[in-house]
Amino acid sequence: MTDRSPSPKESRAHHELFLRLSPDLRIFLPARHREAETLPVPHDGTSSLVHIVQSTGVPLTEVGALVLADGRRVAPEYRPEAGETVRVEPVECPQRVPGGTPRFLLDVHLGTLARRLRLVAGLDTAYHNDMDDAALVEQANAERRVLLSQDRGLLMRRQLWLGAYVRGSRPDDQLADVLDRFAPPLAPWTRCTACNGLLDGVPKSEVEHLLRPGTRRTYDTFARCRDCGHVYWRGAHGSRLEELVAGAAESVRAIES
Repeated sequence: MTDRSPSPKESRAHHELFLRLSPDLRIFLPARHREAETLPVPHDGTSSLVHIVQSTGVPLTEVGALVLADGRRVAPEYRPEAGETVRVEPVECPQRVPGGTPRFLLDVHLGTLARRLRLVAGLDTAYHNDMDDAALVEQANAERRVLLSQDRGLLMRRQLWLGAYVRGSRPDDQLADVLDRFAPPLAPWTRCTACNGLLDGVPKSEVEHLLRPGTRRTYDTFARCRDCGHVYWRGAHGSRLEELVAGAAESVRAIES
């Protein structure tokens, strides 16, 4: 009796693992792989699932459940067998953050989004326009802030405790994406766009010396930042901001319902 030589398909199975990525996660794949329901990836017998999944371009911050073909959920540290198929699901929304209401830290490319999260949503949002990746991870970990970025390499850093990839190129779309993902409680008009400090209502008489003549004549309701002293009023862009606030509130209600 002679041994049967393995077919090419069987030989590949000894050196491959098969990932079934949710459509929501395929945006991270090269264009040529985005339509495939099952993605074969090399298997070396020692790599953990987190390493294998991230090698395809998908940050672990975007992964929810990892499920084997038999329906068993496994941890990112699981070391799969050759030939296994693993279903990779996205983070479930709304995503819950340890500690309750999420606090955010944004990388240098998301300055406009940072200002909108502060003023339109009233969320505690740290932002620096000169901080490198290592410093961002250090601050996010120390202050337990969710690091928001469109830099997949930054989100793949092993030391990072929690992060999220921001979808969209327009600030409006980015704001909607963050609110859809986390459904945080909103407190519009309560934070300073410049420094993230809290705003307090202030009588016009206390700030009118800081105002231009046209502003003094036109507006009567003002707020001032506790930290940096910046003065706010519902100016020419007030209606646009009101639209953003209304849209943010509607987005969060839709997620919660």
